[in-house]
Amino acid sequence: MEIAAKYESQQIENKWYRFWMEHHLFESTPNKKESYTIVIPPPNVTGVLHMGHMLNNTIQDVLIRRARMMGYNALWVPGTDHASIATEAKVVDLLKQKGIDKNALSREEFLDHAWQWREKHGGIILQQLKKLGASCDWSRTKFTMDSEMSESVIDVFIDLFNKGKIYRGVRMVNWDPKALTAISDEEVFYKEEQSKLFYVRYKIVDSDEYVTIATTRPETILGDTAVCMHPDDERYKHLHGKKAIVPLVNREVPLIFDEYVDPEFGTGALKITPAHDINDYHIGIKYKLQTINIFNDNGTLNENATLLSGVDRFEARKAIIPLLEDAGNLVKIEEYTNKIGYSERTNEVIEPKLSLQWFCDMASLAKPALDVVVEDEIHFYPEKFKNTYIHWMENVKDWCISRQLWWGQRIPAYYLPNQEFVVAKSVEEAYAIAQKKFPELNLQIADLNQDEDVMDTWFSSWLWPISVFDGIRNPNNEEFNYYYPTAALVTAPEIIFFWVARMIMAGLEWKKCIPFKDVYFTGIVRDKLKRKMSKSLGNSPDPLLLIDQYGADGVRFGMLVSSPAGNDLLFDESMCEQGRNFSNKIWNAYRLIKGWEVDDQIDQPEHTRVALKWMNHRINQTMAEVHDDFVKYRLSEAQMVIYKLIWDDFCSCLLEVIKPAYQKPIDAKSYQEIIDIFEKLMLSLHPFMPFITEEIWHGLIEHTEEQSIMISEMPQHDLPFEEKLLQRFAQTQKIVEEIRRIRAQKNIAQKNPIKLLILSPENSTDTEMDSVIIKLCNISKVQYIDTKPLQAISFIQQNREYFVPLTEHVNKDEEIAKLQAELAYAEKFLNSVKMKLSNQNFVNSAPEQVVAIERKKQADTEAKIKILTEQIAALS
Repeated sequence: MEIAAKYESQQIENKWYRFWMEHHLFESTPNKKESYTIVIPPPNVTGVLHMGHMLNNTIQDVLIRRARMMGYNALWVPGTDHASIATEAKVVDLLKQKGIDKNALSREEFLDHAWQWREKHGGIILQQLKKLGASCDWSRTKFTMDSEMSESVIDVFIDLFNKGKIYRGVRMVNWDPKALTAISDEEVFYKEEQSKLFYVRYKIVDSDEYVTIATTRPETILGDTAVCMHPDDERYKHLHGKKAIVPLVNREVPLIFDEYVDPEFGTGALKITPAHDINDYHIGIKYKLQTINIFNDNGTLNENATLLSGVDRFEARKAIIPLLEDAGNLVKIEEYTNKIGYSERTNEVIEPKLSLQWFCDMASLAKPALDVVVEDEIHFYPEKFKNTYIHWMENVKDWCISRQLWWGQRIPAYYLPNQEFVVAKSVEEAYAIAQKKFPELNLQIADLNQDEDVMDTWFSSWLWPISVFDGIRNPNNEEFNYYYPTAALVTAPEIIFFWVARMIMAGLEWKKCIPFKDVYFTGIVRDKLKRKMSKSLGNSPDPLLLIDQYGADGVRFGMLVSSPAGNDLLFDESMCEQGRNFSNKIWNAYRLIKGWEVDDQIDQPEHTRVALKWMNHRINQTMAEVHDDFVKYRLSEAQMVIYKLIWDDFCSCLLEVIKPAYQKPIDAKSYQEIIDIFEKLMLSLHPFMPFITEEIWHGLIEHTEEQSIMISEMPQHDLPFEEKLLQRFAQTQKIVEEIRRIRAQKNIAQKNPIKLLILSPENSTDTEMDSVIIKLCNISKVQYIDTKPLQAISFIQQNREYFVPLTEHVNKDEEIAKLQAELAYAEKFLNSVKMKLSNQNFVNSAPEQVVAIERKKQADTEAKIKILTEQIAALS
């Protein structure tokens, strides 16, 4: 058959992905087999494929493909997340480009635009994953705002509300002035920045005395309602019961004394702004202070500030300094390093803000979710993330679940004219509840107004492993009972709190069962300079261009080649190049084998029999090692073990031993055995490199049209192997290397046969490997001897000495001259070592380890001199 000279990755990848899809090989339905389920971490509907996706989804595909081949009914559920903040921002920008203001639209009109955008752009990333070879059951693709998924979210909200675990209240929240919504603590990240510390003095009422405070946010002075000191601070004890005047606005505020204040920081006096600092907020509650909100939702100052109304907060910070200076209140300015909170979604500086929001009580949900990880019911890989998880769960805070957006699941709370509200699945249900609860109001259904806010995106995502199988609405349906709990979750450690912890909480709250058994945390993909890959840095390659250049198999190999669980991947394109080279190596081996002429009339040579026996035992050994690696989620190591088995053992060694002489046939028995071995290797490699393995598997032997490597059986991992046989063959490989080294040093061409003498005084000969040495080294004769021969070059392996007699191909005089030069160098080196060891100062003062190294040098050199002397004598 005609085999292309070059492996054409794009053509082959398109062919086989189409084949898998047409034959529905990714699809799964419940049957009698044990299930193995993975649910994809749903990428944002706004997203396009990046390097982090490549790593994460390669790992998931490796796990799911191997599970299929291990006999499980494997299912990988794909889908996307509606990503409230990111999607709404995209749609708002798109409308702006068309000259449309969101505020000019009704909620329904805006949502129409959002759904149109989703239909046009929402599936891009899933289509891109197909290029990678992702074997998801695409017929099950879910979206977190599908009607049944949204219904599950609403049901859960109502259930938690009825249990008293969801409440509404005014709290200090993280406000994103760009997205115009509250976000949770977990959606805030901190950057260390160089700021300024402003020292401002406040006049004491009815006194010429001043108190100086230090602040990084002088614009918030306009919202101050107290100044606080430590009760034991001697500097301020005389001010008990006094008041101070807030600069510029001349507001009289109390001086309060609380142990919260650190007397050593700044001046020991703090301005208190309850509306704009979380710590000040708690002090405000404790001392019943007035709360003055001076910011609009977009981060500009409002009329409550009395000054700089309408000015952006950062511009106001600059503008207030000359005002304080002119008023005589600015004392000094210092450089100061502090951490600033940013929105993870918009990269906007977070504004602490008092806001009426919906919250989920996390304490009762967290306890059981903590226990299942502590007790190893759920395993983390690597285990180091267990401590991170425990720390967060032991210090969990209530979750702000409302977002001031339109895109998302709308909060099912309905407000009544009497300021009360009811929570229900629909306005009709809410109306019925309200009529029963407040009959005196004589309500009409039009009197009910639903809450304008939507729920946090994560409030839908935490149900993902349950809701994809409709486990909330239909708790005991067949699919849910079969596929849940899932086998493994592959995700990034950055969302261990956002998602992993909350999914565990949800699983235990509604199903009394963990959602997954294992969690594999990927590392961050970084460049060679250890910088996180990002568009802004311009250091992230386009994954689709990488696939075009190196093939999907090559890129998959490159992503995994140095990516141990939980450790960052320092990505270099050379890794993908290594993967492409591996594909080419396999392809060339395939072409070589399929190009042999087969003769069923000739016998199998002894060297081939031995090499094939070794290779089968080597495969059994490797399969056991690979299985152990998978059990421990050491996927990078498993791939490397298979890589070495194919590249080193199969291609570089086995094929060299068994390949027939030029233009000679191979015996039929050996050919069939090598085909069987090649098939096993392709089966073991398939989860990592699915395309080339499918192509070669079909080419090795004839298969029916429906058959595929991906639903074939993985080679067994529990077959016996002879350790001694493997050790003897490894030793044989070293002997071959030594003989080839002698040929190279003595310029003896491979075509010229040589003899090999083996010193075996006790006649303890093991000749099984001799045929392999004869084939690989062109040995005319192997002879076992009991005395050292004259005029021969020797080497030692495993306490046995081997000799290659000098032939007409070796110049004896030149060889003696080389050995004498080597001997002279060794003797000179020995003298220098002896001199050092004869120095008592060195021996007595140098570390014991250093002296030991020198003594070993002496012993090794003396042994070498002995061998060189004997070799010269034998040649003379």
